[in-house]
Amino acid sequence: MPIVVVANPKGGVGKSTLSTHVAGYFAAQGHAVMLGDADRQQSSRLWLQLRPPAARPIRTWEVSHDLIARPPRDTSHVVLDTPAGLHGWRFKDVMRMADKVLVPLQPSIFDIYATRAFLDEIAGFRNADKLKIGIVGMRVDARTIAADKLQEFVSGLGLPVLGYLRDTQNYIHLAARGLTLFDVAPGRVEKDLLQWQGICDWLDR
Repeated sequence: MPIVVVANPKGGVGKSTLSTHVAGYFAAQGHAVMLGDADRQQSSRLWLQLRPPAARPIRTWEVSHDLIARPPRDTSHVVLDTPAGLHGWRFKDVMRMADKVLVPLQPSIFDIYATRAFLDEIAGFRNADKLKIGIVGMRVDARTIAADKLQEFVSGLGLPVLGYLRDTQNYIHLAARGLTLFDVAPGRVEKDLLQWQGICDWLDR
Protein backbone atom coordinates (compact mmCIF):
# COMPACT_ATOMS: atom_id res chain seq x y z
CA MET A 1 0.00 0.00 0.00
CA PRO A 2 1.80 3.17 -1.15
CA ILE A 3 1.44 6.12 1.24
CA VAL A 4 2.06 9.50 -0.34
CA VAL A 5 2.70 12.33 2.11
CA VAL A 6 2.33 15.93 0.94
CA ALA A 7 4.42 18.14 3.17
CA ASN A 8 6.04 21.55 3.47
CA PRO A 9 6.70 23.59 6.64
CA LYS A 10 5.19 26.71 5.04
CA GLY A 11 1.48 27.40 5.02
CA GLY A 12 -0.39 28.43 1.89
CA VAL A 13 1.92 26.69 -0.59
CA GLY A 14 -0.73 24.41 -2.10
CA LYS A 15 -0.52 21.25 0.03
CA SER A 16 -4.27 20.64 -0.01
CA THR A 17 -4.56 21.28 -3.75
CA LEU A 18 -1.77 18.78 -4.36
CA SER A 19 -3.15 16.23 -1.89
CA THR A 20 -6.68 16.23 -3.27
CA HIS A 21 -5.43 15.94 -6.84
CA VAL A 22 -3.11 13.04 -6.04
CA ALA A 23 -6.08 11.28 -4.40
CA GLY A 24 -8.21 12.15 -7.42
CA TYR A 25 -5.61 10.74 -9.78
CA PHE A 26 -5.39 7.45 -7.87
CA ALA A 27 -9.19 7.20 -7.80
CA ALA A 28 -9.30 7.80 -11.57
CA GLN A 29 -7.03 4.76 -11.96
CA GLY A 30 -9.58 2.64 -10.13
CA HIS A 31 -7.66 2.31 -6.86
CA ALA A 32 -9.20 2.09 -3.39
CA VAL A 33 -8.05 5.48 -2.10
CA MET A 34 -8.05 7.13 1.30
CA LEU A 35 -7.27 10.77 1.94
CA GLY A 36 -6.18 11.89 5.39
CA ASP A 37 -5.91 15.44 6.68
CA ALA A 38 -3.68 16.12 9.69
CA ASP A 39 -3.96 19.90 9.35
CA ARG A 40 -6.08 21.84 11.85
CA GLN A 41 -7.73 23.75 8.98
CA GLN A 42 -9.04 20.45 7.55
CA SER A 43 -9.16 21.75 3.97
CA SER A 44 -8.83 18.29 2.41
CA ARG A 45 -11.52 16.89 4.69
CA LEU A 46 -13.86 19.72 3.69
CA TRP A 47 -13.11 18.95 0.04
CA LEU A 48 -14.12 15.33 0.61
CA GLN A 49 -17.42 16.49 2.08
CA LEU A 50 -18.06 18.52 -1.07
CA ARG A 51 -17.27 15.61 -3.38
CA PRO A 52 -20.41 14.51 -5.28
CA PRO A 53 -21.70 10.93 -4.89
CA ALA A 54 -21.30 10.33 -8.63
CA ALA A 55 -17.54 11.01 -8.51
CA ARG A 56 -15.07 8.17 -8.10
CA PRO A 57 -14.97 7.30 -4.40
CA ILE A 58 -12.27 8.57 -2.06
CA ARG A 59 -12.66 7.56 1.57
CA THR A 60 -11.67 9.59 4.59
CA TRP A 61 -8.63 8.37 6.49
CA GLU A 62 -9.48 9.22 10.08
CA VAL A 63 -6.44 11.07 11.38
CA SER A 64 -6.25 13.92 13.82
CA HIS A 65 -3.77 16.60 14.79
CA ASP A 66 -2.67 14.41 17.69
CA LEU A 67 -3.00 10.88 16.31
CA ILE A 68 -1.98 9.35 12.99
CA ALA A 69 -2.94 5.67 12.90
CA ARG A 70 -2.20 3.15 10.16
CA PRO A 71 -4.83 3.05 7.40
CA PRO A 72 -7.04 -0.06 7.08
CA ARG A 73 -5.83 -3.01 5.03
CA ASP A 74 -8.56 -2.81 2.40
CA THR A 75 -7.05 0.40 1.09
CA SER A 76 -4.65 0.25 -1.85
CA HIS A 77 -3.45 3.89 -1.99
CA VAL A 78 -3.22 6.53 0.74
CA VAL A 79 -2.59 10.28 0.59
CA LEU A 80 -1.88 12.39 3.67
CA ASP A 81 -2.20 16.19 3.73
CA THR A 82 0.01 17.54 6.52
CA PRO A 83 0.04 20.80 8.49
CA ALA A 84 2.49 23.66 8.26
CA GLY A 85 5.30 23.43 10.76
CA LEU A 86 5.35 19.63 10.77
CA HIS A 87 7.99 18.61 13.32
CA GLY A 88 8.70 16.56 16.42
CA TRP A 89 6.93 13.25 17.01
CA ARG A 90 4.32 13.97 14.33
CA PHE A 91 7.06 14.48 11.74
CA LYS A 92 8.67 11.17 12.78
CA ASP A 93 5.37 9.29 12.67
CA VAL A 94 4.52 10.63 9.23
CA MET A 95 7.95 9.92 7.75
CA ARG A 96 7.95 6.43 9.24
CA MET A 97 4.74 5.66 7.31
CA ALA A 98 5.61 7.41 4.07
CA ASP A 99 6.73 5.73 0.88
CA LYS A 100 6.81 8.94 -1.14
CA VAL A 101 6.95 12.59 -0.10
CA LEU A 102 5.65 15.31 -2.40
CA VAL A 103 6.91 18.78 -1.52
CA PRO A 104 4.97 21.69 -3.03
CA LEU A 105 7.20 24.73 -3.41
CA GLN A 106 6.50 28.26 -4.57
CA PRO A 107 9.29 30.26 -6.18
CA SER A 108 9.79 32.75 -3.35
CA ILE A 109 12.99 33.15 -1.37
CA PHE A 110 11.11 32.65 1.92
CA ASP A 111 9.55 29.38 0.77
CA ILE A 112 12.84 28.14 -0.64
CA TYR A 113 14.79 28.70 2.57
CA ALA A 114 12.08 27.20 4.78
CA THR A 115 11.85 24.19 2.51
CA ARG A 116 15.62 23.71 2.48
CA ALA A 117 15.63 23.30 6.25
CA PHE A 118 12.72 20.86 6.00
CA LEU A 119 14.47 18.76 3.35
CA ASP A 120 17.59 18.69 5.51
CA GLU A 121 15.44 17.36 8.36
CA ILE A 122 14.05 14.62 6.11
CA ALA A 123 17.58 13.72 5.00
CA GLY A 124 18.52 13.20 8.64
CA PHE A 125 15.63 10.82 9.27
CA ARG A 126 16.67 7.21 9.75
CA ASN A 127 14.78 5.75 6.77
CA ALA A 128 15.54 8.67 4.46
CA ASP A 129 17.34 6.39 2.01
CA LYS A 130 14.07 4.52 1.39
CA LEU A 131 11.93 7.61 0.83
CA LYS A 132 11.23 8.88 -2.67
CA ILE A 133 11.02 12.68 -2.61
CA GLY A 134 9.73 14.87 -5.42
CA ILE A 135 9.32 18.64 -5.73
CA VAL A 136 6.35 20.31 -7.42
CA GLY A 137 6.54 23.98 -8.38
CA MET A 138 3.24 25.60 -7.42
CA ARG A 139 1.65 28.64 -9.06
CA VAL A 140 4.63 29.15 -11.32
CA ASP A 141 5.17 29.65 -15.03
CA ALA A 142 8.00 27.36 -16.18
CA ARG A 143 9.14 30.06 -18.65
CA THR A 144 9.91 32.67 -15.99
CA ILE A 145 13.06 33.67 -14.14
CA ALA A 146 11.34 32.58 -10.92
CA ALA A 147 11.05 29.06 -12.30
CA ASP A 148 14.73 29.14 -13.28
CA LYS A 149 15.68 30.13 -9.73
CA LEU A 150 13.52 27.37 -8.32
CA GLN A 151 15.11 24.82 -10.66
CA GLU A 152 18.57 26.08 -9.70
CA PHE A 153 17.78 25.62 -6.01
CA VAL A 154 16.33 22.15 -6.41
CA SER A 155 19.06 20.89 -8.74
CA GLY A 156 21.57 21.60 -5.99
CA LEU A 157 19.67 19.17 -3.78
CA GLY A 158 19.73 16.32 -6.26
CA LEU A 159 15.93 16.01 -6.15
CA PRO A 160 13.61 15.91 -9.17
CA VAL A 161 11.22 18.70 -10.07
CA LEU A 162 8.25 16.65 -11.17
CA GLY A 163 6.33 19.52 -12.69
CA TYR A 164 5.28 23.15 -12.55
CA LEU A 165 1.61 23.85 -11.93
CA ARG A 166 0.36 27.17 -13.23
CA ASP A 167 -1.76 29.64 -11.28
CA THR A 168 -5.23 29.03 -12.71
CA GLN A 169 -8.84 29.36 -11.58
CA ASN A 170 -9.44 25.76 -12.64
CA TYR A 171 -8.12 24.51 -9.29
CA ILE A 172 -10.33 26.92 -7.35
CA HIS A 173 -13.52 26.12 -9.28
CA LEU A 174 -12.95 22.36 -9.09
CA ALA A 175 -12.13 22.44 -5.36
CA ALA A 176 -15.43 24.21 -4.64
CA ARG A 177 -17.22 21.17 -6.09
CA GLY A 178 -15.04 18.48 -4.50
CA LEU A 179 -13.51 17.61 -7.85
CA THR A 180 -10.09 17.42 -9.51
CA LEU A 181 -8.71 17.73 -13.02
CA PHE A 182 -9.10 13.96 -13.29
CA ASP A 183 -12.86 14.10 -12.69
CA VAL A 184 -13.83 16.28 -15.67
CA ALA A 185 -13.62 15.97 -19.44
CA PRO A 186 -9.91 16.12 -20.39
CA GLY A 187 -10.56 18.66 -23.13
CA ARG A 188 -11.66 21.21 -20.52
CA VAL A 189 -8.36 21.05 -18.62
CA GLU A 190 -5.92 19.80 -21.24
CA LYS A 191 -3.20 22.34 -20.46
CA ASP A 192 -3.25 21.49 -16.77
CA LEU A 193 -3.27 17.74 -17.33
CA LEU A 194 -0.11 18.11 -19.42
CA GLN A 195 1.56 19.79 -16.43
CA TRP A 196 0.55 16.82 -14.27
CA GLN A 197 2.06 14.19 -16.55
CA GLY A 198 5.47 14.11 -14.85
CA ILE A 199 3.86 13.94 -11.41
CA CYS A 200 1.56 11.08 -12.46
CA ASP A 201 4.46 9.15 -13.97
CA TRP A 202 6.38 9.52 -10.68
CA LEU A 203 3.37 8.39 -8.65
CA ASP A 204 3.00 5.29 -10.82
CA ARG A 205 6.64 4.24 -10.49
